[in-house]
Amino acid sequence: MKSFEDLGLSSEITEALAREGIEIPTPLQEAAIPTIAKGNNIVLMAGPGSGLLATWLVGLLERIEPSDSKVQCVVLCATPETADRLAESSARLSSMTGHSLAALGSSWTLPGQANLLFTTPDDLLAALEQNVVDVSSVQVLVVDQAQSIENVSGLQSLERTLGYLPSGTQRILSSLPITTGVQDLIGRHFKRTVTLPTPTSDVPKRGQIRFRIAPEPTEATALAIVDELIADGAQHVLVFCRSEDRAADVGDYLTLHGFIAGAPGDTSVPVWLGIDALEARSGIENSEGLAVISCDPPADPDTLDRRHSLTSNGVVIVAPREVAHLRALGKQTGYETIPFPPPIRDRGVTDQIRHMLEPALQDGDIAPYIDALEPIFRDHDPVEVAAAAVALLRKKQRSVDHAQTHGSPSAAARAPRTPSWSKLFVGVGERDGLSKGDLLGAITGEAALTGDSVGRIEIRESHSLVEVHESVARKVIQALNGTSLRGRAARVDFDRPRAKPTARKGRPAR
Repeated sequence: MKSFEDLGLSSEITEALAREGIEIPTPLQEAAIPTIAKGNNIVLMAGPGSGLLATWLVGLLERIEPSDSKVQCVVLCATPETADRLAESSARLSSMTGHSLAALGSSWTLPGQANLLFTTPDDLLAALEQNVVDVSSVQVLVVDQAQSIENVSGLQSLERTLGYLPSGTQRILSSLPITTGVQDLIGRHFKRTVTLPTPTSDVPKRGQIRFRIAPEPTEATALAIVDELIADGAQHVLVFCRSEDRAADVGDYLTLHGFIAGAPGDTSVPVWLGIDALEARSGIENSEGLAVISCDPPADPDTLDRRHSLTSNGVVIVAPREVAHLRALGKQTGYETIPFPPPIRDRGVTDQIRHMLEPALQDGDIAPYIDALEPIFRDHDPVEVAAAAVALLRKKQRSVDHAQTHGSPSAAARAPRTPSWSKLFVGVGERDGLSKGDLLGAITGEAALTGDSVGRIEIRESHSLVEVHESVARKVIQALNGTSLRGRAARVDFDRPRAKPTARKGRPAR
């Protein structure tokens, strides 16, 4: 594996990277940085969590000479908050090379004189129209997460900004995934590009990896998961971190709460700290009773596989913006990525809400909403944000119910009619290993329904009962009958409770 020195970077940049605990380039960085430093156009099929920021930032810092008052690089982002966050993160490296930077739409001085300017397409167009910014000296354009820009504001403003840039401007674009709209943009405006990493073909399924979305810093979440895994019977928990400094911080935090941390293979402590997966594995003689956590998402497929092929119960902690990266790694390595939310007490009022949310979490395209909510996650726990969203939905539903019951006839007429429910019998139960999630997934998948068409689910020992909208009950029966649930062919029909036996009439009282 190469070092950053092997990539031909200046000592200022390698020292700045070392200060941030970044000492070994990821495969993406190893392949892309030399290409960017040479001034070539490039498309990066990558997202946050892959080392993406350092990939393009290091390459352009190496290429661009600092200037006193000229904008030499424009970085287009989806939101002002993202522009501000990326500028702050980049400042830690650019301070060592003498490059100035700023972000439009937030509190940065003299954005028109910054060497690196972070902004949204709309904010840049407004600044250009007001003559606040001059882009005539721009050498590099970076489009950060083009799919997020497309989801938030569309690509029209982005395309308009291209007309203001000098011809020959180097163009760097990242997107995960590359949507049809982004692909069209690349085809029309990004000529002679290199695309990294190279797309891979389908790989065989290998298992599951769970992930938990957490606010930064993630030490508290790591502690909670360690506690849960040990309570579930794990003898040791191996916690992987991206650097020695990071591992030291996590280890100190866990030790503070009574979970003593040590080197992999040390049977006297419950928590093992690892950085390099191969080195950590070499110290482990027996993986029985072992659970694995990635406190930082693996940057590449090999790292994911080396860390989490040790056990079948791995957990990856991710920031909201890193979910797409982890899912992409899962596809490349054959691992199914499934949410691993914090445990909650099963309350009746939340049962139906969870049934509605689970299909969206598993199969829905929620990445655009994660991008839009990213600024809120910086100030509030994602759990609190989710709870607030559910509260708003329930408030809206109560308003509809109130309009139906007490409102004017016109309001009641506009409100959606409450559906009737049918109860179905499913001949697979708890003894077969069936869970509510299995049954919900089968109904929504086989019958092509949304989660709100499914109501209460009861898993009993030999069978299950499920409520569905009356209008789709026969569709569910036809779709599920004969399908395999936990290895058994399902028998599905309307639930017909047995009539209670009629009591014999006794003799009249004397």
